[in-house]
Amino acid sequence: MKLVFAGTPEVAVPALDALIASRHEVVAVVTRPDAPAGRGRRLVASPVAERAEEAGIEVLKPVKPRDEEFLARLREIGPDCCPVVAYGALLPKVALDVPAHGWVNLHFSLLPAWRGAAPVQHSVMAGDEVTGASTFLIEQGLDSGPVYGVVTEDVRPTDTSGDLLTRLAFAGSGLLVATMDGIEDGTLKAVPQPAEGITLAPKITVEDARIDWHAPALRVDRVVRGCTPAPGAWTVFRGERLKLVQAGLAADRTELAPGELAAGKNDVHVGTGSHAVELLWVQPQGKKPMKAADWARGVRIAPNERVGA
Repeated sequence: MKLVFAGTPEVAVPALDALIASRHEVVAVVTRPDAPAGRGRRLVASPVAERAEEAGIEVLKPVKPRDEEFLARLREIGPDCCPVVAYGALLPKVALDVPAHGWVNLHFSLLPAWRGAAPVQHSVMAGDEVTGASTFLIEQGLDSGPVYGVVTEDVRPTDTSGDLLTRLAFAGSGLLVATMDGIEDGTLKAVPQPAEGITLAPKITVEDARIDWHAPALRVDRVVRGCTPAPGAWTVFRGERLKLVQAGLAADRTELAPGELAAGKNDVHVGTGSHAVELLWVQPQGKKPMKAADWARGVRIAPNERVGA
């Protein structure tokens, strides 16, 4: 089939690579406009745009996918199907109607679970033991279209959302190619999602990533892992934000009050609503990530001092 691929971040690149290597022809890529990045805030092309340019593929960067110039070019190309991975903008019906086989999204959950912008983060934070990826036909509702196929992936006890998303990006790329094959062959039909089991996964805000030290240790651990690498779990220490880069459970320590710090020679523990968690890596405000023990030695934690106040 003649394909126009839509995607923006690094997580979409494995799927683009897989489609380029497939029997189908990726004739163009749709991605978000160049965005400011780095200290100089210079405009930088998206990872998908960079990969497409390397491959000599036409790149379209509409400010909005309802822009008439973009729609005219899309109609001129006349794609058979438009596979999508983390494009980052809502597609209007006028765009959805252009390809004969519609726009097919690779979504990183087992639909109808975790519809929305942050399925992997919510899956980790909820303590799911199994998640996966789904391909579905995009319609006007939020991730509600009929499903073509799924792959499953175990959630490991130490997975961050970044770890899990990386694995799903590669597993999902194979699923997306198989979905394109099945659509072309006529051997694959989309099945409506069940009405039961719908959960929502809105974007994780900075406030969502703030640690509640009165919560059980298991919840604290899940929030830290689910918010890594973005937006980053955090707390407050001496009036400044302290980012929690990596933590672990310490079930043998129950004597610390919620938020209470205990620093040893090579370890740092914090009390929660149940047992303690161990801080492994932290990032003080305005500084680079560092081992928690090095941070604790530098700030000289006082007896009974707490985070989160």
